[in-house]
Amino acid sequence: MIVGVHPLAGFDKLLHYKVPDPMRDAVQVGSLVRVPVLRTMRLGIVGEIGVPKDFPVEKLKAVVEVLHPFPALTPELLQLARWMAGYYACGVDSVIETMLPAAVRRGATVKHEKSLALVRRLTPDELTVLEKKAPQQARLYRLLAQQFRPQLKSLVLSRLGVTAAVATALIKRGFVREELRRVERVAYADDFAHGELVAAQPHTLNPEQAAVVADLESRLGEQKFGVALLHGVTGSGKTEVYLRGIDTTLKAGGGVLFLVPEVALTPQTVARLRSRLEAIAPGHRCVVWHSHLSDGERFDGWLALATGEARIVVGARSAVFAPVANLRLIIVDEEHEPAYKQDETPRYHGRDVAVMRAKLTGAFCVLGSATPSLESFANALAGKYRLLTLTQRVDNRQLPNIDVVDLRIEAMKHRSLTALSDKLVNAMQARFERREQTILFINRRGYSSSMLCTKCGHVEECPHCSIAMTYHRADEMLRCHLCGEQKAAPARCPQCGAPDIRWRGLGTQRVEEAVRRVLPRARIERMDTDAMAKKNRFREVLSQFRAGKIDVLVGTQMIGKGLDFPNVTLVGLIDADMSMHIPDFRANERTFQLLVQVAGRAGRGDRAGDVVVQTFTPQAEAIQFSRRADFAGFAESELKLRKEFHYPPYRHLIHHLFRGPNPEKLKFFAEQWARLVEKELGQIVELRGPSASPIEKIKDEYRWQLWYFTHAVIKVVPALAKLRAGFAWPDDITQVLDVDPVNLM
Repeated sequence: MIVGVHPLAGFDKLLHYKVPDPMRDAVQVGSLVRVPVLRTMRLGIVGEIGVPKDFPVEKLKAVVEVLHPFPALTPELLQLARWMAGYYACGVDSVIETMLPAAVRRGATVKHEKSLALVRRLTPDELTVLEKKAPQQARLYRLLAQQFRPQLKSLVLSRLGVTAAVATALIKRGFVREELRRVERVAYADDFAHGELVAAQPHTLNPEQAAVVADLESRLGEQKFGVALLHGVTGSGKTEVYLRGIDTTLKAGGGVLFLVPEVALTPQTVARLRSRLEAIAPGHRCVVWHSHLSDGERFDGWLALATGEARIVVGARSAVFAPVANLRLIIVDEEHEPAYKQDETPRYHGRDVAVMRAKLTGAFCVLGSATPSLESFANALAGKYRLLTLTQRVDNRQLPNIDVVDLRIEAMKHRSLTALSDKLVNAMQARFERREQTILFINRRGYSSSMLCTKCGHVEECPHCSIAMTYHRADEMLRCHLCGEQKAAPARCPQCGAPDIRWRGLGTQRVEEAVRRVLPRARIERMDTDAMAKKNRFREVLSQFRAGKIDVLVGTQMIGKGLDFPNVTLVGLIDADMSMHIPDFRANERTFQLLVQVAGRAGRGDRAGDVVVQTFTPQAEAIQFSRRADFAGFAESELKLRKEFHYPPYRHLIHHLFRGPNPEKLKFFAEQWARLVEKELGQIVELRGPSASPIEKIKDEYRWQLWYFTHAVIKVVPALAKLRAGFAWPDDITQVLDVDPVNLM
């Protein structure tokens, strides 16, 4: 028996091995095996079984070990890996490594714990003899005799201060036995879980929800591939629709994959699923899957899915690769979110990979959003996706009232820029007096975005990147948010020595400080990556916010969508322009999505909600359309512009980035490459560039870029690979191809 193995060894090549006779029954396509590679042992995935033509079989080394009695990757996941390698311009090995949790790649095994239990009780005479001959054994026996159930061995030995040899002696005498029990490390099964639970009973569906659920259940009953875009306004009950679809799928024996864009959204989603499953499908286990879990939690969750013990998984982007058995339903919540795009190799988009996985397995895929991406919406308009709509909030709750504050007028009134406008301050104070809650959103962490000397105009930039360093007041440090460089904040200008330093721009820390000044008695928490560094800190804060122990929550994008808190009646967007004026054709779309999603956090309970949007450009289309929650109007206007300039979704975009330490050399080779591509592939791609990237230097490497516009990614990517292989690239220039990029910086 000969197998081709993809070794997890950092190179993209299929190596062949012979399989010893005793292992034959255990080896199948997708098996995780240990094989010799040069002078070391490596893990690898069996990609094929069989011998290539004219292959020197006699020279083959042998597979050393099969790690699991089931495939680590199903044939459908291997097929998906090969498609991703071709589409996203990367190696199959990099995709396979991404599909497997780190603990699995390291060869982790099931964790067991040892317990001690009494076999028989000693007579008083036997105990007296034992106490004389072996007093430590007698102490251990007495402790176990007082217990009704087996006791954890390590805990008992530690408590008595005795060695394992004492327990071994009692076992040999036949007085005690040792039991081995598998330990399952279940994510989110801790003290926070109870506070995260919500009502388990299904809500009564309104007519729109009932129609959507009926349509979804009909599609699930067909058991064939399809995609539906569920476009529902914020608070319209999309989650209830998802839960009904999950119920239908589980009762039919199928598996479910539920993707959310942010780790912060996972606890609430898991809590809803687990509470509902307990009511409608007792015994079903919901696995959590994202990068913030421990290795043990990731491994045990993966094992439960791979063995069929669990059939439902909830997680962030990487959960799209979870080994769910008999996968029948894939849900991608907030499908428009840029967080679904991976920013390192393989640069896949979780939403698009979810659709392809559904196609390969014959599953049904539901993409949900209040503000769908224009790519998905265009697919729905073209008939590729089924469009399902929810236009009303549940219980006929009103969408929040949105007030737009012109910061130009506010600046003239106060004779300076201010973090909180008078309207927002008054609204916050009113909510605090009524014991209602407020969320303030600003998509920049830190205190200020830059340090400016008013005398000489010096701005303190990162020495390794071409961006200003961000001031963090909590520890008086300047930090670069690209490379992590940090230094103490100067008291005087490093350039001219003047003490006239000002801190420009706003960050979460500065907003938090401003709130404390206007609401000194309020309980305030900040939620950004700096404040949430500790594991489970975000769950702790959300739990306190849900319990009403926090009055004002200040945060970045992790609080901007998906969260459902009925007592939040005010949302403030501190700087709505931040995402609008970046050099990106999606800037308007992102701004509209952000405004609608953040506004949707208000008024989700019995009381009406208000939103205050602070901006220097109140007449901008994105802001005006968001005031009316008019997605159709915005999409029509924006798609017209995209079509005129041939931007996605009307063509695919491929970003080619060149990095190197020498800017002149980088420019020269980028230009030479562009000429070659224009000559060889000019018929199937339109080139724009090369040019310096908007952020020209990161981590001491200069950056140039080139754009390819095409209708046929699957043709262009291999053609580019062939040209790249024959081009004389210098060793100090790194290239990155990003297909369907979402970040153009």
